[in-house]
Amino acid sequence: MQTLTITKRQARRFLLAHQGLWPPYALKGKAGVLEYIHRVGCIQFDPLNIVGRNPELVLQARIANFRPALLQELLYEDRELLDGWDKNMSIYSVEDWPNFHRRREAALQHTGRSHEAIQSFLPQIRKEIKQRGPVSSIDLDFDQTIDWWWAPTRVARAVLESMYHWGELVIHSKVNTRKVYDFARHHLPNELLSASDPNQTEEQFHDWYVLRRIGGIGLMWNRAGDAWLGMSGIKGPERRAALERLLQKGKVLEVFVEGIEQPLFMRSEDWKTFETILDARNPSPKASILAPLDNLLWDRRFVEQLFGFSYVWEVYKPAAERQFGYYVLPILYGDRFIARFEPKREKKIGTLIIKQWWWEPGVRQSKRMQLELIRCFKRFLKFLNVNGLLVDDKACERSDLYWLAEAVGS
Repeated sequence: MQTLTITKRQARRFLLAHQGLWPPYALKGKAGVLEYIHRVGCIQFDPLNIVGRNPELVLQARIANFRPALLQELLYEDRELLDGWDKNMSIYSVEDWPNFHRRREAALQHTGRSHEAIQSFLPQIRKEIKQRGPVSSIDLDFDQTIDWWWAPTRVARAVLESMYHWGELVIHSKVNTRKVYDFARHHLPNELLSASDPNQTEEQFHDWYVLRRIGGIGLMWNRAGDAWLGMSGIKGPERRAALERLLQKGKVLEVFVEGIEQPLFMRSEDWKTFETILDARNPSPKASILAPLDNLLWDRRFVEQLFGFSYVWEVYKPAAERQFGYYVLPILYGDRFIARFEPKREKKIGTLIIKQWWWEPGVRQSKRMQLELIRCFKRFLKFLNVNGLLVDDKACERSDLYWLAEAVGS
């Protein structure tokens, strides 16, 4: 069992390298998307689209010249990625389908208090899909309302979602955020659908899942938090037991970071990345705009301790209770968070607007920082397929952003 003691700086740089946010920046095109998702397991999905949806924002920070169409093709044409439940609603590799066998079986066995209603409508809805092809719930005239997990809902929606969660259906495509379903057998190879569960016991499944989630960030501690969300049946005791087994098997390393009391855990397979970071010289800092549910930010308390950056996504807070704004994105520069801003996209005029901007305490602007932020925002405009940048007068005056508005503006 190997134990490491490292500095916060080393920990930050390892995390950023693991996350594809530290040089060399080698991720490009579809291959880069697949490499990153294979490394971290999944990226989280959220339907809000202010300046791109969460998975698109995650990928634009890491993949050179990323465009949303790349992700759509990988999901719904190439079928190399899947919409599925992991870290809440997520996107992960189709290769992971067998590992979620237990989750699908549990969904099949537990349809809740609406079991009888779902079973009674199931043959009719199967027939509709067989005759009509891919459908969404609004395409089906089954308007009866039944009890559902969160609230009463149309039977068509409840049945389609049930079939999806137990693996009979997959998401064929999306119309904005509306899901269109089709039979899994039409889109996934039979050898994948018929593959046996690689985790033969519950303990093996726990070990696989805990190891996967550690890889989702790069370093994790065993404290309750959002980083462990979505792992049905794996709470604190199960997590502790899995970590002990993984340590004994040499699949994870115990890491102590100066100034952080709790031990952290790293996958043993990521040790080479850490060694590379130790030997590397200080690179020129790069600026990146991160997603609100970026993998790096999954554990907010950990980020605050390691980076000194306190971030809460305030979209679900009443306006009067927000410290910053409705939809605020962090900005990373080198191995530090230097600012956050509230964006707005005006599609009609092809412009990104910075409504508000906040520098982090203690940040001192330099010419090099300003030049890199200019390059960062030019890349972001290209990702959004807009041509201009406007900075709100108040934000410009309060935060001294005239240089950014002049350099990047239309």
